[in-house]
Amino acid sequence: DLPPKGALGDFQPRIYFGENVPDYSIIGGVKTDTPVEFDYPDDASPNGQRNYTYTGKGGVPVGSLVNKAVFALKYQEQRILLSNLINKDSKILFERNPRDRVAKVAPWLTLDGDPYPALVDGRVLWIIDGYTTSAGYPYSRRTVLSDAINDTVTTNTGASALLRNQSINYIRNSVKATVDAYDGTVSLYTWDEQDPVLKTWAKAFPNALLPKSAISKQLMEHVRYPEDLFRVQREILSSYHVRSAEAFYGGQDFWRIPRDPSTFGANAGAQPPYYLTIQMPGTKAPVFSLTTPFVPRGGRENLSAFAVVNSDAGPDYGKMSVLQLPRNTNIAGPSQVASNFEAKPEVANSLSLLRRGGSDVVLGNLLTLPVGGGLLYVQPVYVQATANTSAYPLLQKVLVSFGDQIGFDDTLKGALDQVFSGNSGTAAGGTTTTGSSGTSNNSSLANALASARAAYQDGLAALANGDFAAYDRAQKRLKSAIDAAINAQSK
Repeated sequence: DLPPKGALGDFQPRIYFGENVPDYSIIGGVKTDTPVEFDYPDDASPNGQRNYTYTGKGGVPVGSLVNKAVFALKYQEQRILLSNLINKDSKILFERNPRDRVAKVAPWLTLDGDPYPALVDGRVLWIIDGYTTSAGYPYSRRTVLSDAINDTVTTNTGASALLRNQSINYIRNSVKATVDAYDGTVSLYTWDEQDPVLKTWAKAFPNALLPKSAISKQLMEHVRYPEDLFRVQREILSSYHVRSAEAFYGGQDFWRIPRDPSTFGANAGAQPPYYLTIQMPGTKAPVFSLTTPFVPRGGRENLSAFAVVNSDAGPDYGKMSVLQLPRNTNIAGPSQVASNFEAKPEVANSLSLLRRGGSDVVLGNLLTLPVGGGLLYVQPVYVQATANTSAYPLLQKVLVSFGDQIGFDDTLKGALDQVFSGNSGTAAGGTTTTGSSGTSNNSSLANALASARAAYQDGLAALANGDFAAYDRAQKRLKSAIDAAINAQSK
């Protein structure tokens, strides 16, 4: 619903400061004038949309001729001078990215690459983790920050590039910063009250930091353990978990982060950490945590360890636990599990069919979960149309692995039932209709898959004979069969 309604209650939903926004926007105006800022589509309105006038305290006045000229020169935009929509009450918003905004206020902080929004006390706030760093801490190993946090997520988002080649051997998550998405207000909250570096900065800028006690209850509920800090810690932990000097010198017990199996090729980046609510062995209840697996350093891909850090802002916040596997065991790591998935004929045939006929298969995050004295791997499989650039992935299958068993089904429950011999102990998310309708759907799906296989084989034969006209006809039949199979599955 627009404006938003429901369990969230009344809040200010408009985002004037956020990610992927224009460099600047000119907003506001005389309150008696007709609003001209697009707010949201509304079929009941004469022009098909609702307009709005910004009333926040953010922005710089741009109504005077001098200010118009200054900003027109800054942004090389003559319309700022010529537009008749800019009046004496208009304001210009710039530095609208939350991370950039905090960097302007506190350039002495190193900022996490993933600001995240939260609804706090009726406002949308961006939360950014701030670090105090140094390269001069005695007797500590230096690491290049951009290299330590590099994985498939930070590479794709460009977060690692923002840190350049900063070398550090000291890092603490000392500040939690917020940016109001409506008016751009920046607040810096002390998080690590014992950090000597932060105490020094606080003396230099005595009014810049708010005490930890000023963090509201709602804001505290949304605080999480920062990803970039955990990336640095896991990179250090991969070597410094070794306690024997001899073993450390030899390096045979060192770990590394596995390649991300949701991407392809030998040059795939490192697997990113994932937020999961999991229960580690020996604990009483599931906890919201940040997780990562480890494999041996070198060419092997079997699992060596599984590390989690408590991300709930409570007494155990930041407590790290490591589940280390005995060296004489050979439990498959993420890359091996992904290979096992593709090696199963049923999975390989289904994915091969889904990858043809104008569709792409998008592999979701391969999650590692400690379950029942073992490790459970879960990976969703999505299908996305290639012809439509605005198409979004649709969940088609779920892959599950536990020990030597592999499950592959339309739902998580179905895949778990295959792995655990028909009784996964989970409840379905919705009701299932049985009877003649289910039988009809299964029959339609089987017929569609049979048609797809026949079209696929005909296409291969046509290619072998050099008959491209026949190959084109076979591809069209294959696409039609895949569409029919998808429709049968969704019923």
